[in-house]
Amino acid sequence: MNEWHIFADTDQLDEALAEHLAQRLRADIDREGHASLAVSGGSTPTGMFRKLSSCELDWARVWLTLVDERCVATDSPASNERLLRENLLQGGAAQAHFISLADQGAQGIPALSRALHTMPRPFSAVVLGMGEDGHTASWFPGAANLATLLDPTSPADVAETVPVTAPHPRLTLTLAAVLKSREILIHITGDAKKALLENARAGQHPVAAVLQQTTTPASIWWAPK
Repeated sequence: MNEWHIFADTDQLDEALAEHLAQRLRADIDREGHASLAVSGGSTPTGMFRKLSSCELDWARVWLTLVDERCVATDSPASNERLLRENLLQGGAAQAHFISLADQGAQGIPALSRALHTMPRPFSAVVLGMGEDGHTASWFPGAANLATLLDPTSPADVAETVPVTAPHPRLTLTLAAVLKSREILIHITGDAKKALLENARAGQHPVAAVLQQTTTPASIWWAPK
């Protein structure tokens, strides 16, 4: 079973998750000399990003990337990179090594894969969100290559995908890449997502691939909106 961390409100959740990630990064820096983190975009993690950016860390030893990105300009309101730069890569955290997924497209996949391979592995942690359709990362229901994205034995770390239920082509880490982590944290808010996730383990939602696997510890961090 996946461990749940339940909080009274989003401020408590953001504070606790930021401190947990900071401790995870510090532990890897102390042990390995470096640490790495993959995070998701969207509105849910914005407050957590701000709290994490203010944590005392040797940020110059931290590598950061996104779990997924829309194929849009980095100054677009839809850009996850823009969200990350405005809320996490601030102050001391601006010293972190950031591997961008933006503006690559299908022709840039080999170069992007090489860039991702420069990050310390396993990831210290991967933070996932979840949509109300049960997608996580950019693993959308109905996508033509969903089965490939969710293949835990795939040699690919990153792939392009075209959602049928959301705008913009995407670049996304594969399940195989996400599993190369010390832990996976699913960060959600609201009763609807809680109910979906409570039942997703036995269902057909893409997020079930994370809940069902036994390779990497996965926990759920939740608060009401």
